[in-house]
Amino acid sequence: MKRMKRINTDNPNRVLVPSLSAGTKHALLYPCSSGSSVSSVFRRFWAALCTVPLLAACAVGPDYERPPVETPAAYKESKDWVLARPADAQPKGKWWEVFNDPVLGGLMEQVEVSNQTLAGAEARYRQASAAVGAARAGLFPTVGAGAGATRAGRGEGSGTTTYDVSLDARWEIDLWGRVRRQIEATRAGEQASAADLENVRLSLQAQLATAYFSLRVADAGRALLEENIKAFETSYRIAQNRYAAGVSAKVDVVTAEAQLKSVQAQELDLRATRAQLEHAIAVLVGKPPAVFSVAPVQFNLRLPEIPAGLPSRLLERRPDVAVAERRMAAANERIGIAQAAYFPSLSLTGSAGFASSSVANLFNASSLAWSLGAGLGLTLLDFGAREAEVKIARAGYDEAVAAYRQSVLAAFQDVEDNLSTLRWLAEEHQVQRDAVRLARESVQLTLNQYKAGTVGYLNVVLLQAAQLNEERQAVTLVGRQLAATVSLIRALGGAWDPPGGAS
Repeated sequence: MKRMKRINTDNPNRVLVPSLSAGTKHALLYPCSSGSSVSSVFRRFWAALCTVPLLAACAVGPDYERPPVETPAAYKESKDWVLARPADAQPKGKWWEVFNDPVLGGLMEQVEVSNQTLAGAEARYRQASAAVGAARAGLFPTVGAGAGATRAGRGEGSGTTTYDVSLDARWEIDLWGRVRRQIEATRAGEQASAADLENVRLSLQAQLATAYFSLRVADAGRALLEENIKAFETSYRIAQNRYAAGVSAKVDVVTAEAQLKSVQAQELDLRATRAQLEHAIAVLVGKPPAVFSVAPVQFNLRLPEIPAGLPSRLLERRPDVAVAERRMAAANERIGIAQAAYFPSLSLTGSAGFASSSVANLFNASSLAWSLGAGLGLTLLDFGAREAEVKIARAGYDEAVAAYRQSVLAAFQDVEDNLSTLRWLAEEHQVQRDAVRLARESVQLTLNQYKAGTVGYLNVVLLQAAQLNEERQAVTLVGRQLAATVSLIRALGGAWDPPGGAS
């Protein structure tokens, strides 16, 4: 801070106060008579600083308009698939409730509270929100205060001590909208961060639902294998008894035991898969895997009907599309910020305080000094630096536009992929049910033939293995349908309004 020093001129009450701004061209001199009221001087100071006429400022640079993107009239893969149904069953804010699974619902609530990735995204949003306040502060003056003491002398003299207390202010007028463009850019960044937060939340919810359904599929697969293990243990004992009675050959016993061991190995493999899925769920809900578990339950989840909605609504509810659009808006504002550098800047400065060689007289009216100043600055030659900054900003905007349009295309692809997956999996599920039914019937017929002695035990084993494979495939297929349903909900942005705007 520059200190105010008393100048010994013909007028002992005439004080020169240095300007606070390096760009200020004029410092104002004001006489301070010994009879002046301190409060009246301060009132004049603040009135002069805070009642500067509002200038007809304009914001340079292009105003933001969202560029058009091609939006189809309907989803290609939703033809003859989405049926009109009551709207009360459609997922809304808590989209997972459509699966009617209370365990899944409880886990989702824990993600909101304890997931560390979500906590980090929320902290990033708070940073972006605070940045808006920091940018907005540029519209207002900055005020500072200081105090000091200086001792000076010449030769062998004893020297003098000067004490000073001052209050300083500086205000850069936003003539060309640079600060306002910066505010809009940071506000768009805040909105992008908010959409990022929602995108992270939706992604984590989808990850949790997918892992949870995979765990339930593993439970169903284990239940199926355990049921077959019991049946194959019985077949193994029967083969042993038949061999002991001399009715069958040793090969039947070995084959039955090999079949039993194979299924036991598959069951153990599913245990390992389930443990890993349980650990993944623990981390998603913010728990150490060692203290977290999900109890096995009967696999009775149902597949909900997911209406695809209109393609144009996708641009409104997809968080990642919103992120790309807000970043595009911020890039547009940065063009104006770069262009504002071509125009002059206007700064107002003010200072008021006391300076005296005696502490006792420091706050007397005769020790008062104040000043107001105005400065106008303009860069005349920068060898293309400002032009380059404008080009950088424009190229950044073009990049953001391309990223936005690409995110829209990717969103449409995401929806179409999952619609087609669900469509063909539904048909595959019908065919697979027939395959399971026929496999069971084939095993039963072959068992009857084996008991009658018309076929060997190897025929039974082969068909039993085929039946187990078809049954496991059916369980896996349900898991794939559940995963595709979750992916479709995520692709559609999670929550949405029912058709017709009903709530």
